[in-house]
Amino acid sequence: MNLTMSDLTEQNEKNIRRRDFLRLSLGAGALFTFGRLNASQQKNRMATAQSDTDREATTWYVFDHIITYARANGFHELPLGEIMGKIGKVLIATPYVGGTLEGSPERCRIDLTGMDCVTFFEDVLGISRILKKGKTTFDDLIKEITYTRYRGGKLNGYLSRLHYTADWIADNTIKKVVKNITPMLAGAVQLPLNVSFMSQHPQYYPPLAADETLVPRIAETERAINATKHWYVPTSAVKTIEPQLMTGDIIAVATNKEGLDYAHTGLIFRDERNRARFLHASLDKKRVFLDKTISGYLKGVPSHIGITIVRPI
Repeated sequence: MNLTMSDLTEQNEKNIRRRDFLRLSLGAGALFTFGRLNASQQKNRMATAQSDTDREATTWYVFDHIITYARANGFHELPLGEIMGKIGKVLIATPYVGGTLEGSPERCRIDLTGMDCVTFFEDVLGISRILKKGKTTFDDLIKEITYTRYRGGKLNGYLSRLHYTADWIADNTIKKVVKNITPMLAGAVQLPLNVSFMSQHPQYYPPLAADETLVPRIAETERAINATKHWYVPTSAVKTIEPQLMTGDIIAVATNKEGLDYAHTGLIFRDERNRARFLHASLDKKRVFLDKTISGYLKGVPSHIGITIVRPI
């Protein structure tokens, strides 16, 4: 059995886990299409995969299959947001896994076998951007996500990572990766922030716990975030602005929890009925999940106070 991407998508919708997909594919002796690689590249890729962890190897396989399928179906010819919707849909049922970015030394880690709410939209955005640029290798993806994940696009240790979503939005707006459309929407108001969670709770972050000299520097970053203007659409106004949201818009869910800016992230996906549904890696569902409309989703969590919307450009 030689599985195609349509098979993968069907399995995802039936909530078959990635390890089951890998087992079925390997059992058939034909996992993914490496036709675009020459013999030497294939040998090097497989040798490296065998020496890496299973998760890293599987991530490579999943990535290659997604790229092959996407290019064969002309995803790269679509607007960026539409590409993101299609890539996000392929990842439905991927298990929710937190902490996949952590490790020493800091490097751009990518895991397509399990993701949290941030790495889900990061991965979808990164894959979509390289497709639009005509690039196809995993190294291309690493470079792309490095550019969006780290301040100024440069990886320079743990502190260069954009840990707070508000910081990610501001930095990637400057880099022209996204446009913050929130202030232009009806009902948008300023979001007062007083982020402090990381500096107040360094015990939850291994690099901060291991090196206390990093804590004041994180606090400095937090002060810079708090000094910048931020915008959101309160929950009560979200239904009104739903018609203006597009597939691929990145949603940051603002919270009233002390010391935090946003509690969750995801994407807008317009379904066959043109509803603006929330596509996200759900901790509650334990997987990537296509949820109800974004306004309906917000009503279910009292600590969610509204959303900030950024559009990929």
